[in-house]
Amino acid sequence: MKAKLSDRPVIRPLPAMDRARQVTDALADYVEDARLQAGDRLPAERELMAALAVGRSTIREAIRHFQALGVIETRKGSGTYLLKPVSRATIHMPLSFDAVHLRDALLQTLEVRRGIECEAGMVAARRRTAKDLVVIEEKLNEMERVHLEKGTSGPEDLAFHLAVYDATHNPLFRQLLEQMRETFERFWEHPFDRQDFARRSFPFHRTLFNAIAAGDAEAARAETLKILDIVEEDIKEMSK
Repeated sequence: MKAKLSDRPVIRPLPAMDRARQVTDALADYVEDARLQAGDRLPAERELMAALAVGRSTIREAIRHFQALGVIETRKGSGTYLLKPVSRATIHMPLSFDAVHLRDALLQTLEVRRGIECEAGMVAARRRTAKDLVVIEEKLNEMERVHLEKGTSGPEDLAFHLAVYDATHNPLFRQLLEQMRETFERFWEHPFDRQDFARRSFPFHRTLFNAIAAGDAEAARAETLKILDIVEEDIKEMSK
């Protein structure tokens, strides 16, 4: 029995590609082809309008899209600048977070950090090269020097951990964790106005390095957990 014509699946016409998406793709291609790096200036709005034959509103929509992803920034009276290299193949994963209470914000981000950072430490222990170890130890030595001198070493601590992420040779570890730290910087910059926040975790950075240098993935995970457990304890204690 033949199916009625009305019962057959309908082949729907393809929608016209969104103009803002076309501009977004064209800009990504331009950045890649021109080999622009972070800090480089993008063409002016009028130049983009003329080159792409689109209106100002379409250009601005595409710019807002990249701004929301943290890829570019517009500086008043100066222009639009690239913050991170981008291509059409780049996958963007912007983070959003509604944090009202500092304690909750810190604990929730810590839950995510614990999973990612433990895995990063394990992968670094398996994949690190001799060059990676030199860089990590340089960052660690500087962190220890500043900590002993000032009693705190926030920027140096971050540099140490970023060197560990780089030793995984998986760019997603650094990008995800760096983005989390940047997004929640106002929460993690001396939480509760305490310079001694997580100070007790200081010795475990050296033992984490030793585990990575020894290629001991499980030990690297254990030392990372020691650091993050102290962070959790201090959040709960200092937020009382």
